[in-house]
Amino acid sequence: MSEMINSQQLFEKPPFEIIEGEKFFMSAARPFLNHITISNRLFSIFENYIEKNNINAAAFVECDVYLPDGNNNFIPDFCVIRDMNIIESEKAIHGVPDLVVEVLSRSTMKKDVGIKKDIYERNGVKEYWIINPWAKSIEVYHLIDGKFQLDNVYQIFSEEEYERLEEEERAEVTYEIPVTIFENLLVDVRKVFKWWN
Repeated sequence: MSEMINSQQLFEKPPFEIIEGEKFFMSAARPFLNHITISNRLFSIFENYIEKNNINAAAFVECDVYLPDGNNNFIPDFCVIRDMNIIESEKAIHGVPDLVVEVLSRSTMKKDVGIKKDIYERNGVKEYWIINPWAKSIEVYHLIDGKFQLDNVYQIFSEEEYERLEEEERAEVTYEIPVTIFENLLVDVRKVFKWWN
C-alpha cells in the first residue's frame, strides 16, 4: 500500500526575506497580474536599454539580494546592478543593487514604504522606486548624502482627474522618469502601466 503524500509536501516552503535578522515568509499566493506585468515591463525596458547600449549591467525580477550589513536578505520585485562582481554563483546578488523597485501589495505595503526603504537607504541603494498599482503612480527616491530624497511622484491621471488640476499643477505633470544610474534613459510611466491603463 503506497503512502499518501500530503499536498504541502509537493511544494517547497514559500520564499522568505530576512529583515533586521528576523525571517518573514512571503505569501504563498501568486501575485496579481498587474503586479507581475509591472515587473516584466520594467525588465523589458531596462534590458532593451542595456543591450542596445552595450552596458555592463543586469536587470532582475524577484532575485535574492543579500545586503552587506549581514542582517537583511530581500527579494525585490525588480532591481538593476552595474557591478557584475556582486552576482554570486548565478543564484543571488551579494551586495548593493543600484536601483531597487518594490511594487506595493496589501500584505507588504507597510514594510516597502517603511523599514525596507530605510534599510535600502542605509545600505546605499542609489535609486528606490515604490510603485502603487492602484493609484498608477511611481514614487522615485534618490540617495543624496546618504539619505533618500523624493525626486517626484510620477502618475497617470484620468481625463477627469487631469481636468480638476490647477493650471500650474498641469504644467508640472510629466510621464517620463529620468533614471539617474543610466545616461539618457527615460522610463515612460504610461508604458509601465500600459496593459490595463
